[in-house]
Amino acid sequence: MLTSLELCAGAGGQALGLEQAGFGHEALVEIDSHCCATLRHNRPQWNVVEDDLRFFKERAASFAGVDLVAGGLPCPPFSVAGKQLGEKDERNLFPDALQIIDAVRPKAVMIENVRGFLDAVFHDYREGLKKQLARLGYKTDWRLLNSSHFGVPQLRPRVVIVAIRADLAEGFEWPEEQHKNPPTVGETLYEMMAARGWPGAKAWRDRADEIAPTIVGGSKKHGGPDLGPTRARRAWELLGVNGKTIAEDAPDPDFVGMPRLTVPMVARIQGFPPEWHFTGRKTNAYRQVGNAFPPPVAQAVAERVSAAIQSRARLRAV
Repeated sequence: MLTSLELCAGAGGQALGLEQAGFGHEALVEIDSHCCATLRHNRPQWNVVEDDLRFFKERAASFAGVDLVAGGLPCPPFSVAGKQLGEKDERNLFPDALQIIDAVRPKAVMIENVRGFLDAVFHDYREGLKKQLARLGYKTDWRLLNSSHFGVPQLRPRVVIVAIRADLAEGFEWPEEQHKNPPTVGETLYEMMAARGWPGAKAWRDRADEIAPTIVGGSKKHGGPDLGPTRARRAWELLGVNGKTIAEDAPDPDFVGMPRLTVPMVARIQGFPPEWHFTGRKTNAYRQVGNAFPPPVAQAVAERVSAAIQSRARLRAV
């Protein structure tokens, strides 16, 4: 089994995708206690390290030899919703991740971030990152992937950066997008909406006949348990969803009006399996879901990374 070290693991979206692609986790590093509780609840056997990446890097060498270093580094430094301070943002952990990569020297690196990372203002930063990884022996590429092209019922563009050790790089190819539309919000959530006997569930399903707008989780400083700013909430209204708050439960038999989503419903729209449970109260649980990397996208990329890593072994066996 190939092994991985995951940085800024969050509530497990990327980790779950890596697991589904056949990677075994040597450790998952995450600073947020609520996310760590979720990881431990769902996978008690995982080695969850609750630590600041800037401190963890001092002992990262103990994980030397893992096949993959993966991570979802903080997005606010590059997000169009923020000030896009990039390298000047105190939350930018790319330098720390590079130090960990240098200490561990994995066969491959996989990092997820927001679409804003590709903005023209960060051109020099991207090229600098590529040069630093080249000095460590990696060939680097990045691509904007939309989650809806991998079966996730949501418009969620994400940048994935993949760096492969130079002697293995020719074996890497980006995953192909699916040539069919993902299920609609109504199709995805109908059974959950109808779970408590709401008679309006079928009519709602037929109205919610598009994929979801981008789920936003907010930060610890900003953003609560709602489906985003005014523009996003209007998009949800067109799907028959009240996006101003998150509900505790599905609509009951007497419910009248526009239903709200629960945390498990939002998790399903993010591509999480039904059995994945998010611990904590509603606000913290929703934030974990909203900031996650959809597992199906992580799995698709990780499978190609796995193939590249193992390509040299297959050649030797011939």
